[in-house]
Amino acid sequence: MKAFRGEPALFKSPTEPDRRADLDVEGLSLAFGGVQALQDVSLTTRTGELLAVIGPNGAGKTSLLNCITGFYRPQKGTIRFNGQDITRMPAHHLVRVGIGRTFQNIELFPGMTVLQNLLLARNIHCRYRLADACLFSPAVRREEIRHRRLLEELIDFLEIQAIRKKTVGSLPYGLMKRVELGRALALEPKLLVLDEPFAGMNLEEKEDMVRFLLELNKGWNQTMILVEHDMSIVMSISDRVVVLNFGEQLAEGTPEEIRNHPEVIRAYLGDEHDG
Repeated sequence: MKAFRGEPALFKSPTEPDRRADLDVEGLSLAFGGVQALQDVSLTTRTGELLAVIGPNGAGKTSLLNCITGFYRPQKGTIRFNGQDITRMPAHHLVRVGIGRTFQNIELFPGMTVLQNLLLARNIHCRYRLADACLFSPAVRREEIRHRRLLEELIDFLEIQAIRKKTVGSLPYGLMKRVELGRALALEPKLLVLDEPFAGMNLEEKEDMVRFLLELNKGWNQTMILVEHDMSIVMSISDRVVVLNFGEQLAEGTPEEIRNHPEVIRAYLGDEHDG
């Protein structure tokens, strides 16, 4: 990934102090009427870590992500990010704190171009006032140039130069997933939350996505929480794995520990582990 000379890189150095992304989830419980989505779930992530959350359908994985990213508010428990209590903080505030995410179902604007979708994410980094924007003052022009250069860097990294001016609704599903990753990265998140980023992709698209995520995590120290059903991917790229089952935390450990955990094998991995 090349940064534009004389401009700040979108992908900051792994040694930057503002890249800290320590998340602490303690005793999280969430219920919808009589349905217990989460029951006393606790987990941590540390800066630079790639944590995977797995479990059968209905295990509570997306509910957990929705609590972390401010879409749900748990009835019990606390969520702290870099020491700050964010349990009741709304989603748009969490973006400013440094938490970005992708969604299980693609949440892009299909009638807008790829570049326009990416530009939307830069809104939180705009420092000029409405009056300055209307006049398009020199300061506004300089800032807009900086945003565009950062996005061009991101477009190069994700290898989407050829589709930058195409409407998102005209793209294949796998490329839409890549654009959604790009929009999340355009927020410059300290913690990147990914909800099934490989869903619906063919093998080649999955390989590309794995390459991007590994470069972000290992090369640029991007902290991530990943929910994914493809166990071959989870076991090959994760630092730690948390297993949920019917809203409860079943196990936590390294991929190797989870692969050989008896309760996990019975509840989830089953024949896939045996094969």
